[in-house]
Amino acid sequence: MTPAPTHPGQPVRGATQFLRNILGELEAAPNTVDAMATDEDDGPKARLGDVLDRLDERAFGLVLLLLALPCTLPFVYILPQLVALPMLALAGQMAAGRKHPWLPARLHERSFSVRSFKTVLGRSEKYVGWVERFARPRLSAITSHHGSRLVGALLLIPAASILVPLPGTNTVPGIGVAIASLGVIERDGVLVILGLAIGFLWVALLATLGLEAASLIKDWLAARV
Repeated sequence: MTPAPTHPGQPVRGATQFLRNILGELEAAPNTVDAMATDEDDGPKARLGDVLDRLDERAFGLVLLLLALPCTLPFVYILPQLVALPMLALAGQMAAGRKHPWLPARLHERSFSVRSFKTVLGRSEKYVGWVERFARPRLSAITSHHGSRLVGALLLIPAASILVPLPGTNTVPGIGVAIASLGVIERDGVLVILGLAIGFLWVALLATLGLEAASLIKDWLAARV
């Protein structure tokens, strides 16, 4: 398959536009989409592996961004939990020091509606696009190979939160993962730190509220005995 038109070692500018271009290629190239994986309502369906085949050396950041975008939208359910598992797998691989992402065959062949995802991308772009305008290479140690291992380990926390099917557990952590992913793509350590901080603070808030709620329930039950 034709690789993405990028130059090795150079930051990818406009990651959401880059993803839009990839989705456009997939929609226009029926030979990359299973003929049976189409229907009248959703149009052609592409495989996650089709996207991976078009990525450059920033593959971890781009795939994480691709998976995180549906999680950034409020009142979207099921899809965030579906993408959380490959997000955890990718973050774990970063933490393990892999230079390129690997997905099990089942996830590699997982299909999605190109048309529906382009709609999600369009809705998400207004939240992510303004971040891209401020992105530039800085704090390079954070996005180096060794720094990326720590980033991957830390991304496991917000990704695990997205996996929990409860209200409030996916939107803000998803935004955090998306911003951190943009930082990885653009080699911007400031964005990586910002994204991780957003995800961690929200998860900490949810944990605090959960413990407080558990304490209140425990006190109420104790009073009833």
